[in-house]
Amino acid sequence: MTAAERAALIARYRNGPDLFEAALATVPPEALTWRPRPGTWSAHEIVVHCADSETNAHMRIRYLLAEPDPLILGYDQDQWARTLDYHAHPIPPALATIRAVRANTVPLLERLTDAAWARTGRHTEHPTYGAERWLEVYAEHLEVHARQLARNVEAWRRR
Repeated sequence: MTAAERAALIARYRNGPDLFEAALATVPPEALTWRPRPGTWSAHEIVVHCADSETNAHMRIRYLLAEPDPLILGYDQDQWARTLDYHAHPIPPALATIRAVRANTVPLLERLTDAAWARTGRHTEHPTYGAERWLEVYAEHLEVHARQLARNVEAWRRR
C-alpha cells in the first residue's frame, strides 16, 4: 500500500463518525428498535455494535504496533448484542465512544512509519492480519454500518 493510499484510508477513518451520525439522524425515533427481519439488527443495536467494535479496533491496532507477534482475538458480535442487551444500552454514550476512540487513534495513524505499517500479528479468524489490513477494515467499518442504517430505514418505510 502506498503512503497516498494509506492517507486516503486514514481520511475515511477520520470522517467515519460524521458519516455514521448523519445516517443515524435519518432514522425516525419509532424505527430505532425495529428489526427488518428476525436475526438482523435494529438501528439501535447497530450503534452499540459500532461502539464495541470501534473499542476493539482501538486496541487491535495498538497490539499490532506495540506487541511482538500479537494475537488478535475475534468475537461473536451477535452474541455480544444478545448477551449485553444492546437495546438496553443508551445511544449517546455509544456515539461518544465511537468519536473518542477514533479521535484518539487518528493521531497515532498519521505518525506511523512504513515499518510500523508493515507490522503483522495473528488473528483468531484470519490467517494473517497486519496494520494495513486493519486500516482497510476500519476505514470502511462505519461506512458499512451507515449504509446498513439507510437500508433499515428504507425497509421500515416499506413495511
